[in-house]
Amino acid sequence: MVGVKLDAKSRAETVNFDVRAKLEERERKSQALIIGFNLLLTTKPSFVRFEVEGRTTLTGKDTELNKMLEVDPDTKVPYVFQRIYQQAFTAMYLLSTILNVPPPPQDLLFPKKQGASAEDVEVEVEAPEAVVVQAQPEKDTSEVGIPNK
Repeated sequence: MVGVKLDAKSRAETVNFDVRAKLEERERKSQALIIGFNLLLTTKPSFVRFEVEGRTTLTGKDTELNKMLEVDPDTKVPYVFQRIYQQAFTAMYLLSTILNVPPPPQDLLFPKKQGASAEDVEVEVEAPEAVVVQAQPEKDTSEVGIPNK
């Protein structure tokens, strides 16, 4: 996970977040599925960037796993990504506090409804071993590594 403050002076009244996400099936077994993900959030005006990369393990009945991979017709986002974003949001919120920037909205990707259609699926999100926070004010750059548990 990386949080980068790009501009120390930016204090915009309105902040818009752009999202890029990637999901990739890494391994499939009977009643288990491992998916790699990458989530990149940037702001307009450009003053902060959050990037979360990791993998998630889904366990449950194969029919329920397949439901989690389906795309929500309202949001056009796979249901599994709702669960990933819920956990990534907490980390991005903490990083935004450290960087003193506005956090992304909790309902950024799913303003109409939360939750997936498959409730009998366990989702375990694993992030990399370190969290990196970078502040890049005018000339000074500071970086903090925080172990992830």
